[in-house]
Amino acid sequence: MTQPTQPPGRTGTPARPAGGFLAEIKDAVTTRAAVLVLGVLALQLAFITSYIGAFHHPKPSEIPLAVAAPSQPLAARTAERLGALPGEPLAPRAVADEATALAQIRNREVDGALIVDPARPTDRLLVASGAGASLSQALEQVVGLAEKSQGRGLAVVDVAPAGRGDSRGLSSFYLVVGWCVGGYLCAAILAISAGARPANVHRAVIRLGALLLYAIVAGLLGAVIAGPVLGALPGSITALWGLGTLVVFAVGALTLALQGLAGVVGIGLAILLVVVLGNPSAGGAYPYPLLPPFWRAIGPALPPGAGTYTGRSIAYFQGNGAAGPLLVLSAWAVAGSAVTLACALARRGRPGAAVGSGLPDEAPRPGVAGAP
Repeated sequence: MTQPTQPPGRTGTPARPAGGFLAEIKDAVTTRAAVLVLGVLALQLAFITSYIGAFHHPKPSEIPLAVAAPSQPLAARTAERLGALPGEPLAPRAVADEATALAQIRNREVDGALIVDPARPTDRLLVASGAGASLSQALEQVVGLAEKSQGRGLAVVDVAPAGRGDSRGLSSFYLVVGWCVGGYLCAAILAISAGARPANVHRAVIRLGALLLYAIVAGLLGAVIAGPVLGALPGSITALWGLGTLVVFAVGALTLALQGLAGVVGIGLAILLVVVLGNPSAGGAYPYPLLPPFWRAIGPALPPGAGTYTGRSIAYFQGNGAAGPLLVLSAWAVAGSAVTLACALARRGRPGAAVGSGLPDEAPRPGVAGAP
């Protein structure tokens, strides 16, 4: 059978859409794609604003400080004087004695302690660089200037020093950041492989189960790398493993929940919460008392901040003070799981994408029942 021939000068390339180059642009870049690109631009600008806003001008504010002296009146007067410093860089409190001050540091109730000895020309400042080197340095600077104005010297004693492989106290932060990245990427991959929104409750449970298995493995491997392999973090490997599992699952469950609510856009919302807002407010490079008010306020309530605080507590403070942050992580894990299941339950009976299609659940593939 003779094949029809193309007129001279024609090729097999599809013709441009009618209307010229502008129409071709509209055909190549859909409205949905344009909106998503604008969303990416907004996320990028938020990232720049958040990180620079948090880190460009660290300033100590109300750093908890215990003050001990041979007599309570002297401790109270010293605490009052330090509390009246311009800008309120310290939040001093008088305590009974040095033992009490040391116990409060180790329980993470205060970040340092000034031990006043009127019989000597030099007082002692107890710090804990394991809670962040920048914080202990800020305390040394502020208290040192205050002591100098009184004609007294200052000897600094690190009672909870960071490990040799963790000289700036940043290893916990970077470990938690890695766990967070794994959590939202794992959830995102589950969405890409089978639709952003699970088609039914069974698939939602399967996703959460797969996420939990991933979290267990990721938590263990992260703890082993940071501990025995690199020697960056001391402390219990088992405790770090449990923390890692909780961080990865909490962030992943949050991502699955946002995907259930907003589809693929939920991945961007998860990045906004965990990366754009959570990382600079986590107290890593600059602990909470050195951050601006907004970041200092939100940091403890987000997974990176709760995870970083707990990691330092495990490594250098025998886990003291970690109960609150662990409750925060648990709340994200439970809430994320509940919302994921609720979204799947709400979609029951509605058409969904075939497993493995990579298409959103509301857009079945051509050729699948229900497709246009």
